[in-house]
Amino acid sequence: NSFCTLLLMADTVVDAPAETPKAAVPKPLASSVPWVEKYRPMTMNDVVGNADTVARLRVIAKEGNLPNLMLAGPPGTGKTTSMLCLARELLGEHAKEAVLELNASDDRGLDVVRNRIKLFAQRKVSLPGSNYHKIVILDEADSMTPQAQQALRRTMELHSATTRFAFACNNSSKIIEPIQSRCAVVRFTRLSGAEVLHRVRFVAEKEGANVTNDGYEAIQYIAEGDMRNALNCLQATHAGFGEVNAENVFKVCDQPHPIVVEEIFQACLDRKDINAAHKQLNQLLGRGYAAADVMSTFFKVAQNPKLFRDEESQLCCLRIVGETNLRVAEGCGSTLQL
Repeated sequence: NSFCTLLLMADTVVDAPAETPKAAVPKPLASSVPWVEKYRPMTMNDVVGNADTVARLRVIAKEGNLPNLMLAGPPGTGKTTSMLCLARELLGEHAKEAVLELNASDDRGLDVVRNRIKLFAQRKVSLPGSNYHKIVILDEADSMTPQAQQALRRTMELHSATTRFAFACNNSSKIIEPIQSRCAVVRFTRLSGAEVLHRVRFVAEKEGANVTNDGYEAIQYIAEGDMRNALNCLQATHAGFGEVNAENVFKVCDQPHPIVVEEIFQACLDRKDINAAHKQLNQLLGRGYAAADVMSTFFKVAQNPKLFRDEESQLCCLRIVGETNLRVAEGCGSTLQL
């Protein structure tokens, strides 16, 4: 009897259904879309800065006669965005199939010109009217190899009746002369501090970010007229700390704090205490900052006239900072130079 009881108990254990652990309900994630892309302007009226240049592009959109364009200027000033807005306003609903956007930093060889660009130029696409053209947008075109640029020159000639080309580049001198001569050059400049601040405030209000006044000033200081840099800095600080203030911004962006550099200037100019200035400089280098980063902050701080007794002392400091920056840029970034 006892043996039968054990068998029955064993059957019970085997047949008993195993309890499956309940799967954890995943927490809803915050939107992972970069704010640079989320708030990218969609029309020419939304583009910030470079008012004269944007007005010139707006005239092209209104008249519909698009030439080959070369948009040159520093990064983060709206070159690619302006071109995409122009394409949307020109082509409307046909923009998806009539616009080819390529980043020349990734696709910069002969194969791209011979295959993707040439096939796109040969393809038949329905357009709003007879005077409209397909558009090829080449971002960072100054990264293209000279061989690819030479091949592209011939493609531009053969398909000039159906296709227009727009080159966005940081340095127009790296584009070969035959392509430059076929394009209308449009120059972009760095955005002003007020323009950067206006857009950053708009995005911060939309996202409900807690930004202090000194936080806005720090973002404006670090951005240096680069809207992409400003919005990335805002998003990174908001995600990392919640509150966007000056201290947190400089922690995220990891640049030498301008207040420390101001104290170095004051130690040299006002107190004549070279040892104190040398000690603070060594502390900056001890935190891992490169000589180029330190000199960049030195140059920005030296442009503040309130820090100097007179204009002569400011010009003297700017000359010394410039000479040191040149030596650092040439590769001599030792502590002795600083």
